[in-house]
Order: sequence, then structure tokens, then C-alpha cells
Amino acid sequence: MKRKKDTTDYIMSVSAVIIDAFFVFWAFMLAVWVRFDSGLLSVHIPPPPNMYVQYARFGVMSTIIYLFVFKFLLMYQRPQTGVFVVKIPRYVRGVLLGTLFTAVLAFAFQNTIQISRLVTGISAIIILVILILEKYVVYRVEWNISRHSKDVSNVVILGTDNMAAKIYHTLRKEPMLRLKVVGFLRTSGLNISSSIPEDMLVGSIVDLDDIIENNDIKRIILADTSYGHDNIVELVNKCEQNLIVFNMLPDLFGLMSSPMDVHTLNDIPLLGLKDLPLDSIVNRFMKRFEDIFCAFFGLIVTAPVMLVFAIIIKKTSPGPVFYRQERCGKEGKAFTLYKLRTMKYQEHEQEEKPTFTKENDERITKAGVFMRRNNIDELPQLWNVLKGDMSLVGPRPERPYFVEQFKGSINRYMRRHIYKPGLTGWAQINGLRGDTSIDERLKYDLYYLENWSLALDFKIILKSFSAVENAY
Repeated sequence: MKRKKDTTDYIMSVSAVIIDAFFVFWAFMLAVWVRFDSGLLSVHIPPPPNMYVQYARFGVMSTIIYLFVFKFLLMYQRPQTGVFVVKIPRYVRGVLLGTLFTAVLAFAFQNTIQISRLVTGISAIIILVILILEKYVVYRVEWNISRHSKDVSNVVILGTDNMAAKIYHTLRKEPMLRLKVVGFLRTSGLNISSSIPEDMLVGSIVDLDDIIENNDIKRIILADTSYGHDNIVELVNKCEQNLIVFNMLPDLFGLMSSPMDVHTLNDIPLLGLKDLPLDSIVNRFMKRFEDIFCAFFGLIVTAPVMLVFAIIIKKTSPGPVFYRQERCGKEGKAFTLYKLRTMKYQEHEQEEKPTFTKENDERITKAGVFMRRNNIDELPQLWNVLKGDMSLVGPRPERPYFVEQFKGSINRYMRRHIYKPGLTGWAQINGLRGDTSIDERLKYDLYYLENWSLALDFKIILKSFSAVENAY
């Protein structure tokens, strides 16, 4: 089973790389000492006077090789799951492959530096012993950190049979997943497993909404494979509306158009939606760097333009220069969005019910028509991007009033809120803005999130300068 990686996971992963590098290097240097200076082995050819310097240089290259091998074998994947003993064969493979590639490297540099084959062999033994001991210590440290972590996600299991009970007991043994089962909900007349504690039976499927609301549920696991197809689709939609992670025992595939992944909780297979590119902290870092750089540069470049239109707004229409409006951002959380005001101020004050802007809307001022046509009114949102409320590219943020309407009537609508909204987006450059189809807009938003890349962002940014369709 997977969960979205957080900062703690990446700190643990990077720490593991650094610790491995330290011990692998010094284990190699210890092998050099054992071979030549310990007195345990006979030395027929005296080593060069700068032996340790030469071997240290080679040891650095060897260490890098080991780290790449360990990375390839997923030894730095976090969070760790499963018991430590089952990981040992992977560590053995890692050391054997690292030693093999180190021997190849020594052969390649034999004309530059003479590396003793005994050193390579001894280092393999020392590295393996030290690595297993070190990995066990790291494993226990991570286990205890996770066990005492307050950052725990609440889980509800749907189903009460033996498989549901097995999932429950397995999760209890996996503190690194930081998942807490708050209870079981009956889905049908299935027998209740005797290994499920009575106090964990918190109701039936009809109580799901109350359980979600009262327990801050972050993940739902469907263990009942006999649950009907239509019910499963409804359940998946409910999870997306509430931004809840969904997993199920794989009995029905092809439920949704999104890519699916099969995860495992030890030997239990679970089906869930495939990770999005922006679930990766590396991708989020790159996107945030892109946002900060472009927003900072954009504010400097466009400041004179905003100043000119601020003066025009003040001269031609009573009211404030900037228009502030509440919008829904990442995970549906509200934030204040800034725009240059393009509508008559009195109309804003009298509006009781939010409506979409339409073509030839009488509320728009003459200057506002030009600003909207050329996307100038959106420039203050560069400040929202710099603050971190928004991203430069992403699904456009919507007003809470409409979000409440759409999330209940349009399947998968809330999935577009899985990441920050954007100043511009894939839907907008394809003409889907203003009073256009929400269903079509959603398809473009989800395509963007499921296929994100920096290249796609730059493509959207460049096209935004000429995207004027439905800009009213």
C-alpha cells in the first residue's frame, strides 16, 4: 500500500543515502587497512607511500556506484513497510552488484591505480555486515519516529469479513504508513470476523457520511469484493468529492477512466488511483521554483502595465482598483484572489447570487472589456502565485458557491482541487473559460494533472499570451 510521500519521508530517504555513503566509504577504507596494515595478511609487494590517498579516491567512486545500485534496488524508497528480515536478501544483492561493478571499475583504471582484488573482496564482506547493522538501526529509528508521530491519517474499512480483519491487523503492524483504522462499516449481511474487536464496529455503510465528517477520514478501504459496481462508482465519487484516498481489494477493474495502480499491503493486493506527477516532492519543488521565478519576474515586468490600468480604472469608474474575491484552492481551502476591477462597483455590491460572466455583459466597464480580452485583469494574481495560494499553471480556481454545486452533481469534480489552482491552465488556452461546459473543462483539468510536466507548463504559458477565445 502506498501513501502520499511527505517531507518526513524525503528527509528519511536523503538521510539514508548520506548514512550509506558514509559507512560504505569507511568500510572500503577499513578493508584497505585490513589488507595492508592490520598484520592479519601477508604483504609481498610494499604498497605505495600515498596508498590511502589513492584508495580514498577510488573509494569515492566505488561508493557512488554502490549508492546507484541501492537506488536501483529501491532501498531508499520511503515509507518502509514489512519486517526487516525480508529486506536482507535485497541488501545482499545490492552489495554483490556493487562489488561486481567496483571490480569492473578497478579493471578499467588498472593502468592508473592498482587496486588489490583482496581489498575488493574484503570490502564486500565488511560492507555487507556494516550495511545490515546500519540498516537495522535506521529501520528501528524510522519505525519509532513513525510510531510516535502525530501526523496520522484516519482510515475506515468497509466490510467485516476475514479479509477486512486481516487488513486491520496488518495496518496495526505497519506504523510507518501512519494510518489509523477508526472502525469497520458493514456493507452487507456478511459474517463478522471474530478477530475484529467489537468496539471497532462503528456502524453500516449508511453511516459513512457521518463517519467521514466526525473522524476526519483520509482513506477508505473497501474490503467487500461483492459490493456492487454502481455502489463502487458512487463510493469512488464520494471519496473524490471529499478528497479521500480510495483503495479496494481488486475484484472489479475498469471502474474509472483514470490510470489505476495495484498496491500491496504485505500479501494483500489493493487497487487505487495511480499517483499523479505532482505527488512527487521533486516535481512539486520544480513547479514551485518555476512559480516563484516567473511570478517575481512577472510582477517586475508588468508593474508599469498594472499602474497604467490602475489609473484608468480610478479615472473612469468609481470604486477600488483591485477586486478581491474568495476562491477555492488546494484541497478546497478558501483564499483571497486579486484582480484588477473590470466591473461597475455598484453591481458587485448588489449581487446576491454568483453568476458566470457572459459575452457582452453589461456589468463590465469599457476599460474592463479591453483588460479581459487581453488577460490584463489577471496580472495581480502573480502575487497569489508568489504567496503560494496559486500556481502559475493549473485548473482555474472557482468560487465556493459553484464548487458546492458542482462537487455533488459532476463526478470527479473535486479531483481538480488535488493541487494548487493556476493563473492560466490547459482548459483556458483551449477556449474553455467563462460560461462554458464545466464537464469539458474538467476533462482538460484532469488531463493536465495526470500528464503534468515542466514542458507542458511552458507550452501553456506561451499559448496563454494569445488565448482570447471566450475571454469576456
